[in-house]
Amino acid sequence: MAVGGDGTVNEVVQGLASREGVELAVIPRGTGWDFVRTYGIPRKLEDAVAVAREGRVREIDLGRARYRAWAGGDAEAYFANIASAGISGAIAKRANETSKALGGKASYLWSTLAVFARWQNGVIRVRVDGENRTGRMHDVVVANGRYLGGGMMMLPEAEPDDGLFDVLTIGDLTKRDLLLTLPKTYRGRHLPHPKAEVLRGSVVEVDADEPLPVELDGEQPGTTPVRFELVPRALRLRVPR
Repeated sequence: MAVGGDGTVNEVVQGLASREGVELAVIPRGTGWDFVRTYGIPRKLEDAVAVAREGRVREIDLGRARYRAWAGGDAEAYFANIASAGISGAIAKRANETSKALGGKASYLWSTLAVFARWQNGVIRVRVDGENRTGRMHDVVVANGRYLGGGMMMLPEAEPDDGLFDVLTIGDLTKRDLLLTLPKTYRGRHLPHPKAEVLRGSVVEVDADEPLPVELDGEQPGTTPVRFELVPRALRLRVPR
């Protein structure tokens, strides 16, 4: 049983990935609750405990990332919900370093606006199961679950047990693009968008001339180049019946 937020789930997953016969239950705490939103795991303590004790088991996919560690050299880690390369990593880092007294949604929203104002886009190279994209982009989001950033339904059609990532490439947005589109993400109504594309695949590679921050379930362990691989049905999760 993991009692905490997305970062706690991420830590627990590192030890549980692909272990046979072990089931994970989550009691949501922290500020984001993005992982549990996809599965409808309740935030109320008594209800979450009931799911932990009596819920059904859902076998979900995990992601495995191989990236460049901040200290140098290659590293590897799992993620359960969302990974990314680009501006999301810088936003998550700022959100984690600031007060979350107003909650995860407000913290992430403020961090998004602050980081976006200073971010300089570069050319990003993306490969999804052999399909290539190259261009000036803000972000590449690799989704197993649907939510990030304290409730943004960024990939509303993502299914965490279908054997594929939903991959969102976010192009060269203007400030006007951001201000018009950001409110729609909380309802999952921002797609389709002329500067965004959704691809699907089980292996995603991202690289850029200048290293970009990599984000895994809200944590920032390193930079590009990064390779994301889907690990099918690698986690047994207790969810509501």
